[in-house]
Amino acid sequence: MFVVHIVASFFSKLQEDPTKKVDRFLYAMRLHDDQLSDISARFQAEMKKGLSAESNAAATLKMLPTHVRSTPDGSEKGEFLALDLGGSRFKVLQVKVGEAMGINKGGVEMVEKTYAVPKELHLGRGTELFDHVAESLKDFLHEKNISLEKKHPLAFTFSFPCEQSSLNQGLLLNWTKNFRAGGLQGKDVVQALRGAIDRIGGMDVEVLAMVNDTVATMMTCGFDDQQCEVGLIIGTGTNACYMEELRHIDLVEGDEGRMCVNTELGAFGDDGGLKDYITEFDRDLDAASNNPGKQILEKMVGGMYLGELVRLVVLKMAKLGLLFKGHVSNALRTKGTVTTEHVAAMEEYKNGLNNTRDLLTDLDLIPTFDDCVAVQHVSTIVSFRSSNLVSAGLAAILTRIKQNRNLRTLRITVGVDGTVYKMHPQYPNRLHKVVRRLLPECHVRFVLSDSGSSKGAALVSAVAQRLASRRRQVDGMLSLFRLSQEQLRLVKTRMRTGLEAGLKSKGSSAVKMLPSFVYRTPDGTEHGKYLALHLGETNFRASLVKFKGLQHNSRLYNKIYTIPLEMKQGSGEELFDYIAQCVGDFLDYMGMKKARLPAGFTFSFPCEHTAVDKGTLMSWNKGFKATDCEGHDVVSMLREAIRRRNEFDLDVAAVVNDTVATMMSCAYEDPRCEIGLIVGTGCNVCYMEELKNIEKNEQKTGERGEGTPEGEEEKDDGGREREGTEGHAGILKMCINTEWGGLGDDGSLDDIITPYDSEVDQNSLNPAKQRFEKLTSGMYLGEVVRQVLLDLTRRGLLFRGQVSEALKTPGIFRSNYLSQIESDRLALLQVRTILQQLGLGSSCNDSIIVKEVCGAVSRRAAQLCGAGMAAVVDKIRENRGLDHLNITVGVDGTLYKLHPHFSKIMHQTVIELAPQCNVNFLLSEDGSGKGAALITAVGCRLRQELNSK
Repeated sequence: MFVVHIVASFFSKLQEDPTKKVDRFLYAMRLHDDQLSDISARFQAEMKKGLSAESNAAATLKMLPTHVRSTPDGSEKGEFLALDLGGSRFKVLQVKVGEAMGINKGGVEMVEKTYAVPKELHLGRGTELFDHVAESLKDFLHEKNISLEKKHPLAFTFSFPCEQSSLNQGLLLNWTKNFRAGGLQGKDVVQALRGAIDRIGGMDVEVLAMVNDTVATMMTCGFDDQQCEVGLIIGTGTNACYMEELRHIDLVEGDEGRMCVNTELGAFGDDGGLKDYITEFDRDLDAASNNPGKQILEKMVGGMYLGELVRLVVLKMAKLGLLFKGHVSNALRTKGTVTTEHVAAMEEYKNGLNNTRDLLTDLDLIPTFDDCVAVQHVSTIVSFRSSNLVSAGLAAILTRIKQNRNLRTLRITVGVDGTVYKMHPQYPNRLHKVVRRLLPECHVRFVLSDSGSSKGAALVSAVAQRLASRRRQVDGMLSLFRLSQEQLRLVKTRMRTGLEAGLKSKGSSAVKMLPSFVYRTPDGTEHGKYLALHLGETNFRASLVKFKGLQHNSRLYNKIYTIPLEMKQGSGEELFDYIAQCVGDFLDYMGMKKARLPAGFTFSFPCEHTAVDKGTLMSWNKGFKATDCEGHDVVSMLREAIRRRNEFDLDVAAVVNDTVATMMSCAYEDPRCEIGLIVGTGCNVCYMEELKNIEKNEQKTGERGEGTPEGEEEKDDGGREREGTEGHAGILKMCINTEWGGLGDDGSLDDIITPYDSEVDQNSLNPAKQRFEKLTSGMYLGEVVRQVLLDLTRRGLLFRGQVSEALKTPGIFRSNYLSQIESDRLALLQVRTILQQLGLGSSCNDSIIVKEVCGAVSRRAAQLCGAGMAAVVDKIRENRGLDHLNITVGVDGTLYKLHPHFSKIMHQTVIELAPQCNVNFLLSEDGSGKGAALITAVGCRLRQELNSK
């Protein structure tokens, strides 16, 4: 019985909330404030130990004097070169600081170039590494036409632990960040640089100063904020510096004034000071590192290690059967397959779970939803511990400064740099909150350093005139995408005109206003089993939907099939044969091949309906070009393909647009839903229009509609009833598929179309068609952004004017990049990752401009959708003679769902342009599947009602 109890307990734990399972597994990583205060106290004791001449040798915090005796005061001036070495790349700069151009006044001129440090130099000889640096310096001087005859002072940012006896001398204590260049440890790196410059020759350079990157960060931020007296790096590695009272620094003579101390905090715990808080995963990571037993704190908090910690935890949980049903892939066993970038992506606010699933799939795992939740929570705990530990160390530094100055409260600024702090979506807020919670008596301001390690040695921040000029030009280009309220009102008016014209029987309209022959929305009584088929932009999906009548709920089973490109652009017969094959496979999968089910077909392309089960394809879009389909009834083509297959039979009772299906799906949840909106790869709207306004419907006679019994004739309006319309009491509306993406095909939007939009249109599969859709939908926004970036680069305003081959490639800048780039607190990480994929090395300012371009393009798209929606809701309100309209819009589409700001901007535009309408937006859940089934169910119910009369 005891064994049974143990087994039962084990399985009950397996089925519990996945976050609780992780919390219990990683309880040792979840640090409480009392523990953080304890760590902070230990850190303070180690700082004091490191400052003392008697105990410095045994201290893990070396508290290295930098010989920087003050932060900038605004009087800095001069012209000099700067080198920044600290990772796989290094920069060479020419810096000019103007006289009397300091804080809040000044001007800085800077020319820079980034050079790679080949991996073989990381582990080679130190002389080879510094020869490469010197050669790059000489190359920079040649490239920038800087005189080789003139003597140039040089400042050197060297981001590794050094003991300095003066500002221009530093002995390398040890390498970090996977550098192991031989022959330099214990040697003066400034002298090594001077020797390399002499060996390369042809330059007259005097090395005046060497600083750590953390010090450089503090100095850069101090150039703008004189209260900045702490520098913090949280990136590949981690470190902090601060201005210490000189009287406390035993290793330096003198008692007056202050000096910046480089704590080298990453080594805290090397003596066992963190043994109470180190887990088995920390021990495993340390044992497999290049420097076991060293940099213990850095291995718990640094960006080089966070991803690996997550991997080790996930691997252990999988081995114990707590994840992935015990399956462990080779990729999961491989060191380095989970990076800190993955950690940041997994903790993204909206896309975190999707990013987690994508990562696990890339690791050859098959995660369940609970697995994704659990792994995301592992990432959260690991990164949260990192920010907590850094907060404890920073709290110790701030407490020491406050005590040194005998202050009751401390007001201070911390200059911060590092990829983890910059790019992780939650890290800064966590760090700030914990520091302020641990030190409520301190008023701490955090300032993000702008490339501090590059500029700090020279106390500069930017080339003011060049950046100001670039700003003006970029603003001028992006102003093309900024729409005034007057322009938006004009778009609304033009959309309204298009809606009205499209309903008429005579004349043409760019807005097609296609009748769907869907007369009612669901009322909750729908019941039975229905098959739903959906042909969309990239996939075909088959679903079985079960409705349970007044219980007002449903169950859905589905399977997704990718549509190969050759099917999209081959023959229509091949495309529909493939669809029939997929349907047969799904019925086999569900064990229902012999059942003849009513089916709804969601067909996400413009069709002209003559009945609910008859739809003639007007034109392909979204990348489809299958031949012999346009002008043909898609239901007939599907039925013929099923007959050719001769394996099963279906009653295809309805063909609908995905927008209509979305409306129906949301109407099942909210009876006020009478509008459907898709903002994804394409963009479209449908709504319930008054039958009396649909003049073009009166021209369609002799066709059987969804409510007309077979054998009965329709009648025209000369006393003859039409199918299922005015002749039947209670049927007063029909859903209209607007196909509003065609607005502007007649030139009505030419005044807001930019040259970039025209370029995208000309290179599309359907030039001069779907102009509104090309301004608003996900299929085109990324390409619009690419065209803008290309123009900016060609003008020399981005990427130093260097156009990569990738940037020239149409379609390379995907629209989902916009959502990633504009995600709050994730922008720079996403920009740099994306630009790296495009073969572009970007500066911080480049990244900001790319984000601004994405924001301008997506904001315009959202505003245009809002203007169009305002036209629709105002038309419905006026149709019904109402002073005020309350209505719900069912919405689907990846752009609307995933973009961090699109929905908010669109909603606000609707409020501003349609103030007499209260519009609620309801996100559709599987609208295309459930919606098609609901249309079929409503049609069957309506037919039964009419036949019973």
